[in-house]
Amino acid sequence: MKTVKTIIKILVVGLLLTTTSCKNNQKENSPTKTEQTKNKGKEYTSAYVCPMHCKDSGSDKEGKCPTCGMDYVKNKDFKKETKKD
Repeated sequence: MKTVKTIIKILVVGLLLTTTSCKNNQKENSPTKTEQTKNKGKEYTSAYVCPMHCKDSGSDKEGKCPTCGMDYVKNKDFKKETKKD
């Protein structure tokens, strides 16, 4: 009977240690390489973009998306590049 109690105590302690040590083993919320390059295409960086961000859509002028036909909207995140001479 004494051996059974000892085994149970060892199992409980092992379970507690395992639970406690795994609690802080969470991944950081840093973006992956795929997420970092995800919004780099023309459909995200143009002055006017398709609301659906269809691949290779986007323009410097107002117009319609050639893929889905939706009107382009002004890209609020657009930053005009300046050339250095």
